[in-house]
Amino acid sequence: MVTLLIYFLSQQVGEKALKAYLCAQGEEVVLGHSIGRLCEAAGTYHPLFLQKGRRWIILDSYYIPTRYPNGLLESIPARVYTEEAARSAIALAQEVVEVVESMIL
Repeated sequence: MVTLLIYFLSQQVGEKALKAYLCAQGEEVVLGHSIGRLCEAAGTYHPLFLQKGRRWIILDSYYIPTRYPNGLLESIPARVYTEEAARSAIALAQEVVEVVESMIL
């Protein structure tokens, strides 16, 4: 169960960091949860977000399926999402935060 929480929170960290970047650019309302869409929006300010977004978009797949037992066809999240891959999710979220920090600080 902890592993599933790691996946979901990794997505949330990436999402909130990207929203912070967009707010720092002057956007007052930033809606949505998609890392991919947020990267596209951030990419209008800096093209690095478009490049990095291709790697970070995997975080979007952790938003719903990791929270709901019926979120995956033919399986359950506990069987699909492993501890090893959770480390990768954490690393991606950390990368999003580091890139955003470097752009706004």
